[in-house]
Order: sequence, then structure tokens, then C-alpha cells
Amino acid sequence: MSDVYVEVTSVVKTYRRGPYEVAALQHATCRVVEGDRIAVVGPSGSGKSTLLHLMGGLDLQTSGAINWPALADGTRLRPEYISFVFQSMSLLPSLTVLENIELPLMLIERTREGSKERAFQALRSMHLEHTALKLPEEISGGQAQRVAVARALCSGSKVILADEPTGQLDHDTSREMFDVLLESLEGSKTALVIATHDMSIADRMKSLWRIHHGELEDTL
Repeated sequence: MSDVYVEVTSVVKTYRRGPYEVAALQHATCRVVEGDRIAVVGPSGSGKSTLLHLMGGLDLQTSGAINWPALADGTRLRPEYISFVFQSMSLLPSLTVLENIELPLMLIERTREGSKERAFQALRSMHLEHTALKLPEEISGGQAQRVAVARALCSGSKVILADEPTGQLDHDTSREMFDVLLESLEGSKTALVIATHDMSIADRMKSLWRIHHGELEDTL
């Protein structure tokens, strides 16, 4: 039986806007197990990012329950168990590209020498080894997004949550990056959950979850 990495049960998430409460997620129930390849699709503002943030422990639900049965408790999920690829640039500006990739490995107490080599190999997989010693401000937005994907792959997490990771890339670069991502995860127990507008990417995933106005279709 497959390990359950993330279990979401009747989760509601509301935000207050002035005197009003807005429901970003409404009674969502879903499960992520080892080896899953899941695309979450829906229009902008439908709740895709909210769902991923809750699944990764970046935010707290208003009601309902989120558990990580085969991972850890919600206080120590990242970066050892869960990695994120955000829609916007998430690199630390004072670190070089290589150091940004290496940082999660250092946080989970791998040796400096081994971390540097592993980080460089991840960078090479994205054809960005020439950017290793540059600062984030010295590379393009598209390059930064590919670095973020390399960082997520390098950490060896059990779950990768990717929020529109190809949003800043042109079609050819997007396809190339996604090819590398899937190839790197092939045969592994790492689960990939990607929120995307790009149906050419969504169609390559094993499972498709649709979300609309915060309502997630039955996924179990």
C-alpha cells in the first residue's frame, strides 16, 4: 500500500477583506500519495495557490484537517520533506545561484562538499551551469524560475509543490524544463503537485484536479 504524504479533509480557508470574509477554499478533501503526479487546474483566483500553500504548511486552514502521515508534523516539513517552486522569484538576493540551490541541502545537514556537487549537477540539468556564480539580480526571470526548479529537485524532498512554475517561460523553454523535471522524478517515490494554466503540461500528469471558486472536485 502506498504511503500517504498529504491528507486534506474538509478544509476551509477564508480571508477577511474589510468587513467581508472571502472563502478561498471550501470543504476541500484530497490526498497525495507516493509517486503521485497531479495537476491542479482552474481559473485565476480559484484557490489553486491556497491549496498548495496549505498542503505545504505555509498557511493554516480556517477549519478542517491537514495531516502528513508518512512525512512529519506540520512544524518541520521544509525543506527535508516538502519543496516549493513558487510563481514569483524566490531566490535569496544575497546568495549566488549555486548557493541558493545548495542552501536546502545544508539545512538538512548534508556535507558542504557533497551539497555543492549535487547543487551544481542540478544546475547543469537545467543548462544553467554558466550562472552558478551570479547573483539572482544578474539572471533573467525565466532563468531564476529554472533555478528554483533545480533547487526543488536537488533537495530530495518527498513532495514537490509547484505553483505555475512555467509562468515566466516561453513555450519551448517551458517544455524543456518540464521534460527535465519529469525525467528527474521518473521511478522515484517523490510526489509532484503542480498548479498550472497550461493544459499541455496538465495533460502529461497522471491525475487532474479541477478547482473553481474554491471548490475542489472529488479527487479520491
